[in-house]
Amino acid sequence: MWFILALIVPALLVILFTRVTYNHYVGTLLTVALLVASYVKGYTDELYEIVADIASLIVGFLYSKRMVERLKK
Repeated sequence: MWFILALIVPALLVILFTRVTYNHYVGTLLTVALLVASYVKGYTDELYEIVADIASLIVGFLYSKRMVERLKK
């Protein structure tokens, strides 16, 4: 259950923050800050969940980058 959420939630957060700020770098940075805060608090302690978060973050970044490029046209 947590693994599936780790695959979905960071990508959705990047997309959400990108839609609000109209900048995919800021959206990614805000998502990374939230992920680091959750790691520091101890909510994520398994390596495979961290890898899933990073993979989802990359997918969200690539999608939001394409979304911003289409929006600027």
